[in-house]
Amino acid sequence: MPTYDYRCDETGDVFEVKHRMSEVLSTWQELCERANLSPGEISLESSVTRLATGGQVVKRSNLGEPAGPACGAGACGGGMCGTN
Repeated sequence: MPTYDYRCDETGDVFEVKHRMSEVLSTWQELCERANLSPGEISLESSVTRLATGGQVVKRSNLGEPAGPACGAGACGGGMCGTN
């Protein structure tokens, strides 16, 4: 299942949640149920916003490589070196 980042609009905190691509969470209650979180003192009706992220695409050919594919430039901080 893909991983998505959601921001709680009441607190500004960001949470990582796994769910089907066809799902969209819109309330704190939905996020808590999907992520197995305790709602705490946040209202269950509070809205959450799915954040745009870089995506986590994994090629089948890389599944056997625990460290993941190497950066084309040899070494870069966080994979954002700009090489293809």
